[in-house]
Amino acid sequence: MPLSNRFRLALAGASALALAACQTVGPEFQHPADPKGAKAAGYAMAGDPIAAGVSLSPDSRPAGPWWEAFGSPELNEAVRTALADSPTLAAANATLERAQAEARAAKGDQQVKVDATGSVQKERINTQAFGFTGFPSPTIPLYSIGGNVTYDLDLFGGKRRVTEAARARAEAAARQADAAYLTLSSNVAAQAMKIAGLRAEIAQVEQIVADDNRFIDMVRRAQALGGEALTAANNALALRAEDQAMLPPLQRQLAEARHQMALLAGKSPAEWTAPDIDLDRLRAPATLPVSLPSTLVRTRPDIQESEAELHAATAQIGVAIANQYPDIKLTANLTQSAIHPEDLFNYSSAGWNLLSGVTAPILNGGKLKAQQRAAEAEARAALARYQQTVLRAFVQVSDVLSDLATDDKAIANQTQTLGLAQANVRDYENGYRLGGTTLYQLVDAQRTLSRARRAMVTAQAQRYSDLVQLYAATAAAYRPDREQQAAN
Repeated sequence: MPLSNRFRLALAGASALALAACQTVGPEFQHPADPKGAKAAGYAMAGDPIAAGVSLSPDSRPAGPWWEAFGSPELNEAVRTALADSPTLAAANATLERAQAEARAAKGDQQVKVDATGSVQKERINTQAFGFTGFPSPTIPLYSIGGNVTYDLDLFGGKRRVTEAARARAEAAARQADAAYLTLSSNVAAQAMKIAGLRAEIAQVEQIVADDNRFIDMVRRAQALGGEALTAANNALALRAEDQAMLPPLQRQLAEARHQMALLAGKSPAEWTAPDIDLDRLRAPATLPVSLPSTLVRTRPDIQESEAELHAATAQIGVAIANQYPDIKLTANLTQSAIHPEDLFNYSSAGWNLLSGVTAPILNGGKLKAQQRAAEAEARAALARYQQTVLRAFVQVSDVLSDLATDDKAIANQTQTLGLAQANVRDYENGYRLGGTTLYQLVDAQRTLSRARRAMVTAQAQRYSDLVQLYAATAAAYRPDREQQAAN
């Protein structure tokens, strides 16, 4: 039989033996059973306030990216900029690419390995060793070319479990990238709400200062007519100074919020300006989309990441068990050697061998058993981390829903307070014109109204911030681009 045919036959026999012998040890991964609270009909604890407009359904998501629900083109553009340029997201994507490459490398380690070899050597022949004395020892060239084929039978599936674990880690990295996407978009939106709220507060304080200036003018006119004491102007100036002192802290917070948004967008504050978002131009969705706990477990990226890490830990048990069994590797070599290059591919220049190597653990001081127990313990820890991640997600949603219910009450109370303050100002204005109310009573009523307006602005901004947290906690349409790709 020609050499090449015998070589192919040997490889075919080895492959057939591998297919017949292989089995995979270790536990097969199963999706975790429904964690505590997953079958509940909602998130609220008994006695929790209920937010208005909450809509619980098996899978309730907004149409399109969730941040578009606020109706702000400036917010939409800021989020798009951040998703395109943020180093945080770039780092998460690079981590995903690394994990995917490692999974491909692990898969490649299961395949047949073929290596080519080639060399040119100088061999000196010792003529005296052959009994020839007085003859020079010539130096001759030796050319060789060939290759070797190696295949691990992986009888007990250790390498397959390594590949399974690597794929699970790649899945965890993918879900981690999704979590980074969700976190980044929600952080940008949260900063936008903070900017809108601070700008509205600053506008209200500036209105208070403008009212102070009008009050000072009124006092001075009254003094000119003899209706007010000379000290009245000093009191008015002190009130204005007190109100003006509220502006610098708010302006500092606004500057920091705008700079923070630049950081989230992956920009330097000197090269990018955060958008000016007006609180009164934002709109709140009429209904709040909230998926049931059973759906949240399947859609929230940090929960999916934790499940993938559990999968990887389970596969590592199989790796540890397989290491306790024999491992067989098949190796085939083919080498062509000749003194002259033109003779390399002659039949007489060929040499080959087919080898089988067996490695079996016999005495290792209990190391391999200990590694199995360690892998089993890590899998139990991964399961506990998964359950903790699920519970943390449920608590986050519960917290935000309670916060929104509190926001509703705060806005309702502030609406009532604002209405009463406006009515008082009208009454005091009428009384002042008729001479039945003092100037200070009118000013005090106006200041009360200004404080009520500022409190209303703060309550509204807080509700928008909590809405952002709700979308983030429920992972609502966190990757619309991925959903569109899946649909296509």
